[in-house]
Amino acid sequence: MHVNDVVARVKAHRCYTHPVFTHWAENAPSTEAIGALFHQIRSFCDSTRPGLNLPEGLRNLGLRTESRLLEEIVESEEDHGPELAAMAGHILNRSAGKTVCPNVFDQAAVEGTLKECSDRLLNSLPGYDKKSGLMPQTRNAIAVFERRKDMDEKSVYRNLGTTLALEMISNRQLIPGEKLCLVDSGLYKASLEEPEMHYLMEHWGEAGAEAQHEQNGINAIAQVLNPSTMPLVQEGADDFLNTVAAMWDLLDAALLESGQRRLAATGT
Repeated sequence: MHVNDVVARVKAHRCYTHPVFTHWAENAPSTEAIGALFHQIRSFCDSTRPGLNLPEGLRNLGLRTESRLLEEIVESEEDHGPELAAMAGHILNRSAGKTVCPNVFDQAAVEGTLKECSDRLLNSLPGYDKKSGLMPQTRNAIAVFERRKDMDEKSVYRNLGTTLALEMISNRQLIPGEKLCLVDSGLYKASLEEPEMHYLMEHWGEAGAEAQHEQNGINAIAQVLNPSTMPLVQEGADDFLNTVAAMWDLLDAALLESGQRRLAATGT
């Protein structure tokens, strides 16, 4: 039983290489589609930040080092909601070529605009919740992190698996994907040095927050794996990976045409 087995499991999952951000870069979605994408993504990201009862649950099992590693992640992520909103508002303004979000640092106003975009484009989808503006797939991904409230032993180990999968996907798929479509694509003439892009700057690269969070997740699991805990850790990882992949699938199909526009244009 080795943590590398869990790492390999995450890397083998289709979520790890999901092309949603590649299709974003290739298809140059409308400003309204960008707002809808950001509403679903930022709502999901918000749910992943609180540790809830997981650090305490780890301490109750005598796993104090692991609890501290999780608390470091939680403390690092605590104030990132406003920064993500600022980046989203900035990209909306650049995409539109005019002011859509007058003050990108007004978190509530930006998030309200993002929800309006989502409501206009996605409200006809089955199960779309008009109050939250969330697709059922997004709500399912969020629900995985609600389980951090549960403090029984099996839930704690499942949540450890979820944590590692989250940090790996964040570090190796989500953040690189955002950099690809928001910066590298040149669509929005955005750079990491802009103050509105601080969220991405802070998370990107080997020295970024996500790389450290991934290492914390690996270290938190490395010493707790045994024949009893491994299936629980794997289950928690799979729950995260499956729900997030389903969320990416629908966003890709509904807002990015799954890359079909590019394929039709090139005839490939």
